[in-house]
Amino acid sequence: MKPRVGLVVLCLVLSACQGSNPYVASSNPIPPAPPQAANTFDRSAYPAPQRDYGRYRNWAWLNGRLPTGSAWADSAQIAEAVSNGLDQRGLRPLHDNRPADLWVSADVHLEKRLRQVQDDYGYGGYGNGYGMYNTVPVVRTYEVNVVVVRVDLFDASSGQPVWSASAETSSQGSLSERSDALREAVEKAMSAYPPS
Repeated sequence: MKPRVGLVVLCLVLSACQGSNPYVASSNPIPPAPPQAANTFDRSAYPAPQRDYGRYRNWAWLNGRLPTGSAWADSAQIAEAVSNGLDQRGLRPLHDNRPADLWVSADVHLEKRLRQVQDDYGYGGYGNGYGMYNTVPVVRTYEVNVVVVRVDLFDASSGQPVWSASAETSSQGSLSERSDALREAVEKAMSAYPPS
């Protein structure tokens, strides 16, 4: 008897829900396109074409200026490291009055980073291999200075950015160690050029 009463109540509830919809769909017609739309090409409707990095053969410094030096590395060291990195990618420096394919900008600056080191110290035991053993992690946080090298490439004909990358290296060491670290950082930054 109870299932029948439940079924009758359900039917009554459903029949009460079947009323007319007070909302009526209406819309205005789409206005006609303006006359100039037939002759206009909308570039935003299509994806940008793939950039052909093979057409870039030579480069010059952006605005004819070498990178700004710092106390860590002078301008000539930075310029040499970037020039060698570009040369390994098939990009040659331009030495005559022809227009360059790429403009290059480089920047070297010091930044602070927080590093964490975790050491696990163990304790416990009763001897003869019995007992319990546990480790206590000790986390130490310290601040280090790193050198960040950033290289930017711009299309010389349009001035648009083409590629950019950065890498960091330790700021410690002698002058020759700094020079090696600068070369390694530039190589690390340039390793992603040309993008695939």
